[in-house]
Amino acid sequence: MEIFIYLAIAIIAFGIGIIAGRYLLRQLLRQQEVAAQAKVKKILKDAESNAELLKKNKLLEAKEKFLQMKTDHEQEVNQRNQNVAQKENTLKQKEQSLNQKLENQNRKEQELDNQRKKLDHQLEIVEKKQEEVEVMKAQHIKELENIAGLSAEEAKLQLEANLKEEARTNAMVQIKDIIDDAKLTAAKEAKKVVIQTIQRTATESAIENTVSIFNIENDEIKGRIIGREGRNIRALEAATGIEIIVDDTPEAIILSGFDPVRREIARLALHRLVTDGRIHPARIEEVVAKTQKQIEEEIVEIGERTVIDLGIHGLHPELIRMVGRMRYRSSYGQNLLQHSREVANFCATMASELGLNAKLAKRAGLLHDIGKVPDDNPELPHAILGMQLAEKYKEHPDVCNAIGAHHDEIEMTSLISPIVQACDAISGARPGARREVVESYIRRLKELESLAMSYPGVEKTFAIQAGRELRVVVESEKISDAQSEILAADISNRIQTEMTYPGQIKVTVIRETRSVAYAK
Repeated sequence: MEIFIYLAIAIIAFGIGIIAGRYLLRQLLRQQEVAAQAKVKKILKDAESNAELLKKNKLLEAKEKFLQMKTDHEQEVNQRNQNVAQKENTLKQKEQSLNQKLENQNRKEQELDNQRKKLDHQLEIVEKKQEEVEVMKAQHIKELENIAGLSAEEAKLQLEANLKEEARTNAMVQIKDIIDDAKLTAAKEAKKVVIQTIQRTATESAIENTVSIFNIENDEIKGRIIGREGRNIRALEAATGIEIIVDDTPEAIILSGFDPVRREIARLALHRLVTDGRIHPARIEEVVAKTQKQIEEEIVEIGERTVIDLGIHGLHPELIRMVGRMRYRSSYGQNLLQHSREVANFCATMASELGLNAKLAKRAGLLHDIGKVPDDNPELPHAILGMQLAEKYKEHPDVCNAIGAHHDEIEMTSLISPIVQACDAISGARPGARREVVESYIRRLKELESLAMSYPGVEKTFAIQAGRELRVVVESEKISDAQSEILAADISNRIQTEMTYPGQIKVTVIRETRSVAYAK
């Protein structure tokens, strides 16, 4: 029972404690609210005072800025006014100067008018005096005519006739003396010039052959060059157009062909193949193509070196390339580049002896046989073709005429032309300089190749074995096997009817089909 009493007392005490706590909490909250309101009022009051102070400061700054801008504007306006005043003063000065110049000009014009009037008056006086002189002259002539019994015109004609006859007589006497003296000294002077030219430009003779020797270290390499069943040597001959003779000659292989460029390509290609050691048809074609490119570069280099050595400037690049090609051409067995250099030096020396343009003569001498080395071979004399090439590349008209006239194909119109003709004869007439047999042999081989190339579908032609065999490579897409046999028969029949040759010529038509695929 006491427990219930204690529990009731505890509950009552707890309720009283709650009521007292809530009362105290409310009093505390009320005090905090009053303090917060007082704090807010203080903050508001401070803010109002700060705002008023800030407003005053801003107004002061604005007034200062306005005063500063006003001052700057006034200064700018004053500066502009000063500039305008200065420009006005300058314009006034210029206006005064122009007015003064105009016054001076007007004064000078008045002075010129006065001088012109004086000159007109003096001219009138001179004209009057000239008329008086003419009248006096006419009277004097009439008096002379009366005295001489001849008119003035008749006396003039008679005097002119006498003077002409006397001058003609004197001229004929002098011409006869000059001709007689020239006849006595012309041959002697001409021989002297030619002998001096030859002595000052003496060179060695060199004959071009149609055979090159390729030296090898041992005879075992011959078997590798020949290849299995001769496929390597056949591929090399087909790619270069040169006959390769592998015989019992120790440590040597003979390269036979009339074209020096082809022989050089074959020799260099064979050297690369032997050095590399890989010799098979595909490698042969690759090496031959690279060698051909190298030879073309060397041709340009040889041409540039030649024109530099001779001191010739301004030559067209294509003409320089043709000069380089002369290194691999021959004229009657004589190296064409050596012959042209020799003729150029002869021409320069002879032109100097005769008091002509030595540089122009040297240029014409170098280019006189340029028609022998074009990429194509039209049916024109080499002198005419060379002249057309020189005209195409804007050479001097005297040079063009000397090239075209050095074999009398056209008329000579310059003094350089007979010099080039004479020097060409001097260079070719020396003992051992030329060989007619070689030139005719090369011409016959070229005609063989040209005849075969005239047929459609023919890709390449090679005259080998000293002209005893003609190999014709055709395009497999255009020529069939049956057509190849017909083509071989047609070419052989045409050779029989159109050409003259010793012995017999074997015509071989080669048709090859290649299938190429790439594994990627």
